[in-house]
Amino acid sequence: MNLVKSRQADIVNRFSQYASWEDRYRVIIAMGKSLPPLDDKYKCDENKVQGCQSQVWIHAELNDQGQVIYMADSDALIVKGLVALLLEVYSEASPDDILTTPVEFIKELGLAGHLSPSRSNGLYSMLKQIIFYATAFKSISS
Repeated sequence: MNLVKSRQADIVNRFSQYASWEDRYRVIIAMGKSLPPLDDKYKCDENKVQGCQSQVWIHAELNDQGQVIYMADSDALIVKGLVALLLEVYSEASPDDILTTPVEFIKELGLAGHLSPSRSNGLYSMLKQIIFYATAFKSISS
């Protein structure tokens, strides 16, 4: 099992411990609060996620081990938690793992059905940005 798939399974397992969505939201918000602050130099138009109602920035770098390191921030607590959730799955993974692993965990968590349509669209916009960076780094390192 690759790293991304393993992390997805861990998150689904962790969230399955919470019966109510209120508890799950609390966990997501706590994840956002624990996200390290994004340096202001990365809060630029180039890193801004298009399609989000809130302001969201995602910056990515490729480290010496060929892993994509994602950093992110948002001005909305729940969105910051959602991006933290995505970073937990995808940061420090190889572009291949990111690109070849189906994104099943969002459906398994039931997130799309429990977020407003605009938040759900924002979540998929953040995911699209993560995949965009992985695709770019794969083409560079090939």
